[in-house]
Amino acid sequence: MRAARCGRYGPPDVVRVCDVADPLPARDEVVVEIRAAAVNFPDVLTVADKYQVSVPTPFTPGSEFAGVVRAVGADVRSIGPGDAVMGSAMTGAFAEQICVPSRALTPKPDDLDWVSAAAFRVTYTTAYHALVTFGAMRAGDWVVVLGAAGGVGTAAVDVATRLGARVIACASSEERLHTAAKLGAEVGVSYDSEDLKTRIKEITGGGAQVVIDPVGGKYAEPALRALAPGGTFVTVGYATGDIPRIPLNLVLLKDLTIRGVELRTLAQRHPDAPARAQQTLAALVADGMKPLVSQVFDLDDVAAALASLNDRAAVGKVVITLDGAC
Repeated sequence: MRAARCGRYGPPDVVRVCDVADPLPARDEVVVEIRAAAVNFPDVLTVADKYQVSVPTPFTPGSEFAGVVRAVGADVRSIGPGDAVMGSAMTGAFAEQICVPSRALTPKPDDLDWVSAAAFRVTYTTAYHALVTFGAMRAGDWVVVLGAAGGVGTAAVDVATRLGARVIACASSEERLHTAAKLGAEVGVSYDSEDLKTRIKEITGGGAQVVIDPVGGKYAEPALRALAPGGTFVTVGYATGDIPRIPLNLVLLKDLTIRGVELRTLAQRHPDAPARAQQTLAALVADGMKPLVSQVFDLDDVAAALASLNDRAAVGKVVITLDGAC
């Protein structure tokens, strides 16, 4: 099969497409023939060896995919060849096939095409858990979303709006704010030209209840300062490349809560949360929700797909298609 391979750490252009052996499933594993794979910012970090977990080279990047089951291990009963599925893994998705444990897969909703299904699971699950599992968001809450035109950002705006929150979208340009507005954001703040803390307090009349931050860097602290007493700040990632350092006296003085979303270990720490997320998200998909995909690449152009995220040029999700999926 053909697969994108990272033979050494570095920028996106170190990734090359080559031929590798077809995978064979162990007793509890499933081989999926991939139709589409989404590109996420952690994929860029993994290739550069800057992610929280280092992956030894050589490896195939890619953590999110949708496709058709090709083969199953002897102990797998819940899934069979021919089933349409979507799934996630630490690596391996930028390839014609992937082998994963059966628990890494869920059925592909009929309401999502291959590209949408590939782009859905990681960002929408992350957004749901950030908002609900950790952010304790309720209908009517003011929710601030930083990086509101990115993959997690657009998903957070979409989910929060559909669950009844009032969303303040924060982004670096009017074009990106317009994207968030189309997803339901009530107000937009350009954090490169406006005072983030002051504007959020003006809009909310005193402070927001929840902040979702997949950006980090210099925007985190003013967003934290814009929370109402008792509010919650949820850190999701650091797209700027800078991990912020928060003065803890801010937390003390306003009785704030800071939480973090880490999907790899979430099920171990919160065993009931994944099922609740899947149930809610499935209902929203049936009601018409689907991810915003702005760019679609072929597998041969995987380096360009990674570069679009590395350069922070992407809006919404970027997807790589295989076998003519559309």
